[in-house]
Parts: sequence; structure tokens; C-alpha cells
Amino acid sequence: MFLRDNGSLRNEQHRFTEEAETQGSHPPGPVWIDCSYPMVALGLTRALEGRTTVYTGEAPGAVPTSVIICAEDIEGLQASIEDAKRINPNASVLVFSMRVDLPLARTAFRAGARGFIHAGMSPDQVARAVEVAARGEIVAPRQLVEHLLANEDPVDLGMLSVRQREVLEFVVEGLSNAQIAQRLYLSESTIKQHLRAAYKVLGVRNRNEAARVVRGR
Repeated sequence: MFLRDNGSLRNEQHRFTEEAETQGSHPPGPVWIDCSYPMVALGLTRALEGRTTVYTGEAPGAVPTSVIICAEDIEGLQASIEDAKRINPNASVLVFSMRVDLPLARTAFRAGARGFIHAGMSPDQVARAVEVAARGEIVAPRQLVEHLLANEDPVDLGMLSVRQREVLEFVVEGLSNAQIAQRLYLSESTIKQHLRAAYKVLGVRNRNEAARVVRGR
């Protein structure tokens, strides 16, 4: 992973798309652009023209080696990445956003994405990002990496509701959903709903990751 559980950077080799070399590069395999915006999909397709085979729209019959997912927000991003991985577990997934969005990037990398690209990048930078990610390396624009290095602020738990914070405090104590429901006089299904909502706010996938975030506040 590109990020530690507490949101800081691991000492892992990564490549900046701005610095990726074009000489000696190898074109990636088929690329599937999973994007509901025709103009964005067209722009990404043009950036890859002449370099590889590009598919847009529904999942292609051919198995893509790279997948570009257009994301507007965190909600649903993990499911989209998981869907891409089901088509090809070894596919390198890159998430495209209209801007450098730190919470979105963190969620993308935690969910298994290999790269984060955005609308401020040039076509050549996007193409190089796909090539580098296809080789199994992490790809991020320089300004995003610099921002991550300079801003390791804890997650703002104030974005959680009072009930969500109560539930998470019990999770940190190691209580099960049934035990939390008993403590708060709520149904177990209601506890699950509060947890799912809290996961989205924190950008985590499960109760263990949520507990680590709360402990590290």
C-alpha cells in the first residue's frame, strides 16, 4: 500500500508521473476506461491513442491489464475498484479525478489502486502514468505526494455524528456489534448502518481500520 493505516506515507518506492521516462518504455496492455462522462472518456482515450488498445463503456470482452476509473467522490469508489479487480485481479487500477483530491486519493490507494491521475495533467503525463502503473509501480502526481508528505494531520472525527462516534468508541474497546447494540439500546442492524456511514466518512474499509484511525486521533 501507498499509505500507512494512519494516513502517513510508507517508505516504499514510487514514481512521479511527471518524472517517468518515455525512453525505453513499453506500451501497456489493453486499457478499459470506466467513465460515465463521454467527454472525459474521450479525452482519456485521446491521451492513449497510438499507445495501446482502449475500451470504453461497459466492461470489455478482452481482459484489460489496466483500468481507469472516473471518480467524483469517495462513495462507491471501493466497490468500483473491487469490480475492476474481479475482471482481472492483476489489473493496475488508476483513479481519475477532476482535481487533486487528497481524501479521494487516500481512499483509492487503500482500496488497491495503483495510481491517481487528474484533469490538470497533460495527455503525455496520463499516458506515462498508465505505463508505469502497468509495471506494478505506484503512480501519483508530484503535488499530491508533496501534499501527503507535508500534511499528515489526523482525520477530523468532528465529521462523524455523535452516535457514530459512540459506536466507534465501543469498537475501539473491542465490543461486537451485538454488544454495542445492547449498550446503546439499539438494534444490531442499526449499529451496522452507523458503522457503514462512519467508514465512508473516515475513508476506511472495516472496523479494524476504523479503530486504528480513532486510536491515532
